Amino acid sequence: MESLPIKYFDQHPHGDIMSVYTNDVDTLRQMLSQSIPQLVSSAITIVSVFASMCMLSWQLTIVTMLMVALMLFCSKKITQQSGKYFIAQQRDLGKVNGYIEEMMEGQKVVKVFTHEQKALEGFRELNDKLKDSAKQANSFANIMMPVNAQLGNISYAICALVGAAMAVTGMGGVTLGTVMAFLSLNKSFNMPISQVSMQANSIIMALAGAERIFKMMDESSETDEGYVTLVNAREENGEYVESAERTGLWAWKHPHRADGTVTYVPLRGDVRMFNVDFEYEEGKPVLHDVSLYAKPGQKIALVGATGAGKTTVTNLINRFYDIQDGMILYDGIFVKGIRKPDLRRSLGVVLQDVNLFTGTVMENIRYGRPDATDEEVEQAAHRAELLEDIRTMPQGFDTYVGERGAMLSGGQKQRVAIARIFLKDPAILILDEATSALDSVTEAKIQGAFDQLSQGRTTLIIAHRLSTIRSAHRILVVQDGRIAEQGSHAQLLAENGAYARLYHTQNLGENHG
Repeated sequence: MESLPIKYFDQHPHGDIMSVYTNDVDTLRQMLSQSIPQLVSSAITIVSVFASMCMLSWQLTIVTMLMVALMLFCSKKITQQSGKYFIAQQRDLGKVNGYIEEMMEGQKVVKVFTHEQKALEGFRELNDKLKDSAKQANSFANIMMPVNAQLGNISYAICALVGAAMAVTGMGGVTLGTVMAFLSLNKSFNMPISQVSMQANSIIMALAGAERIFKMMDESSETDEGYVTLVNAREENGEYVESAERTGLWAWKHPHRADGTVTYVPLRGDVRMFNVDFEYEEGKPVLHDVSLYAKPGQKIALVGATGAGKTTVTNLINRFYDIQDGMILYDGIFVKGIRKPDLRRSLGVVLQDVNLFTGTVMENIRYGRPDATDEEVEQAAHRAELLEDIRTMPQGFDTYVGERGAMLSGGQKQRVAIARIFLKDPAILILDEATSALDSVTEAKIQGAFDQLSQGRTTLIIAHRLSTIRSAHRILVVQDGRIAEQGSHAQLLAENGAYARLYHTQNLGENHG
């Protein structure tokens, strides 16, 4: 699953994905641990009993096999009906699990808008579909045993009548003793046949789960045709060479396939996009003919309305998605030529929606660089204006943050994410509304720390609060997937265009507030 692209997780509910790992895998486990051994045992019994019946009376064996054929025909018809409902049951179960997870994650929103009843109605609707499919599946499955049992009794009775008639007439040398022995074998033969038929439902349900499992396994993995890697480097005689130790300097190791040579390009953070087109879904363009450049040390801001394509630009730089047309260069290297893990190691991203993991504050900050020392983690927390908050927590850095950071405030979670970036110390900073959850005082402090961190580093800022990006070297206004305007804060105000209107509107709102 870790090899799947971001696109897969954007398009599939997380609850449905987890249902594959729980319900579907469990049905497959039950088949392998219970149904398959039962089938093997039944098969051995059937073969041995069949051989014995043939030795006693081939005529009565034919009668028995005709009834077995009838049993198998009836089982097939019942299984076909139950099978389609078992498949529907697994699908509906995934939808229910997805809905439950979604409601649990958004329980605060549900309560704020008093949508408890609406959420319950949505659950009942999905649960009723699950109930109907499960009812139908189990209805057909539960009639399997009585049908086969009765057909087995009929087979026993017919064999008894035919055997008695043969014994009386002396046909085939059959005696009453032979008939009694054969009837015992008939019972022993029909029982495993019935058991095999009963296992068919479990197998069908497991196959329905297996279909979903294999569908996930068959999803195309994230492709990576990159060959340029990021390595530790040191400078010798004015040139960069690879180093086995951490030096604080990084370089792109660029092998040239044409002549077999290797060059080392210093990691500077120079990003350039040329005439980039991109669409998440075919026929629905998100970006069109976008060109921008960010020189090392520059602070570039992207502003515009929600849905204009600002975050998409940064998603293309770190290659969460690949472009349909155009070119993206990173330090003069075609970005598709850089291995994705190495590309993303050079980037530091702080998103608006912070994702913390169940664990301690220390563990969540150290996520930025797993080999960091406790002192380095503490320094990163200090630079993110988080250290004082941590000292007031019950166990300090060893305080558990809860699931998804539930024990921390929104501002604290965002500062943990910021501390990760200070710890990682990347060449390029991508700040997607990184301070949106902070009060103005804390934001001002962190903004000063960001200014310090961005020295000599390329910084891309996505901001709705325009007061935070006035110092940017260049501001790009994104409208309908295009760069409508670009320039410094003063230049864009002087042009009195889209940026000026947005800025004055925001200032007016703040003044009224």
